[in-house]
Amino acid sequence: MNRIVFLNGKYIQEHEAKISIFDRGLLFSDSVYEVTAVIDNKLIDFPSHIERLKNSLKELNIINNINYESLLKMHKELIKKNNFSYEEGLIYMQVSRGTIERDFLIKDKDIKPNIFAFTQEKKLTNINFKNSGLKIITKPDIRWQRKDIKTTQLLYATLIKTEAFKMGFDDAWLIDNDGFINEGTSNNAYIIDNNNNIITRDLSNKLLPGITRKTLLEVANKLKLSIIEKPFTVKEAIKSNEAFISSASTLIAPVINIDNQKIGQGNIGPITEILRETYIKISKNNSI
Repeated sequence: MNRIVFLNGKYIQEHEAKISIFDRGLLFSDSVYEVTAVIDNKLIDFPSHIERLKNSLKELNIINNINYESLLKMHKELIKKNNFSYEEGLIYMQVSRGTIERDFLIKDKDIKPNIFAFTQEKKLTNINFKNSGLKIITKPDIRWQRKDIKTTQLLYATLIKTEAFKMGFDDAWLIDNDGFINEGTSNNAYIIDNNNNIITRDLSNKLLPGITRKTLLEVANKLKLSIIEKPFTVKEAIKSNEAFISSASTLIAPVINIDNQKIGQGNIGPITEILRETYIKISKNNSI
């Protein structure tokens, strides 16, 4: 692979991209990120991603000179400079506090953020879930208490997802101290109960306010589907008619097994299927 990446205002070959060992994102995970889906070589939900990026920067008091138009231009330029085989994939963007002598105390308030971005090829839409879906294992959530900020503190999520994979699962849903499901390692979690209510946890510091989640709930409203934002337990999930996840990197994907318990009929359910199809259609129409 010979990608062109973006680093602090320049487009360069990926092997030429270098950042200081004193970057605070590297030393302290003192950085935030966004991942935007690309379908038909266009950006999905981009304005909402930038809005969340600004909120994350604000919560960490990282200098925010982010200009929407310049970021849009940068993302489009990366698409142009890198050929997506299927015209689909992702753009990862990271903003760190910047480069400064290592110290837990942030002494320099005028430090300049480091910004980089790169593309990743991935099929997003042309996936047949008729006879497939995700197997999920549940694990305790021991991450820090500000999960609503999209920081690069992802070690626990990577360890748990790797552990799940070694056990024959695709991902893990993380459970709080009260037994409620917060979210997946990198996605929001949903179930559909016996009354066809779509249930997903209400937003708080316990989970990330997913951009795909936001659009998905708007799609569900347009389809006149019932939505309940509240916590739900593992037991409720296992008894549900359907379960699924949402994220920029998966869009909407069915969950067919939780803790070795089959969900519904063991394949994509009708509500999940129409949500996925409609989300893709609407997102394509609104892409930029």
